Amino acid sequence: MVLLLIHDDSGMRVIYIEEFFERGWKDVINEAKSIVGNEPAYLSFDVDGLDPVYAPGTGTPEIGGFSNLEAQLMIRELGDLNLYGGDLVEVAPPYDPTGNTALTGATLMFEILCVVAQSLSRR
Repeated sequence: MVLLLIHDDSGMRVIYIEEFFERGWKDVINEAKSIVGNEPAYLSFDVDGLDPVYAPGTGTPEIGGFSNLEAQLMIRELGDLNLYGGDLVEVAPPYDPTGNTALTGATLMFEILCVVAQSLSRR
């Protein structure tokens, strides 16, 4: 499991899940924010980064991922970026008859829309 922080100058910064948990979500998100700075940014969240206990309905579920709360907190922390859009990918409801993945996906997309709206309102 990896978290990619992509920026133009050097390509990408890869953070493996072990580093993520060692440093904590807030420190990692602060690094992402320092990389992005005030440049226009697009937020894409892949639901298979969540532990499958929270979202089993995805193409490549892997144990040891983020919790739903960590995902919400990370997304909310990005509201002061210059976001112009966002998406959520890899939700596969047929793989989760409980509906939990669809609910999680919808909730995280709501969180993304909120931070994009927050960013757009400052323009």
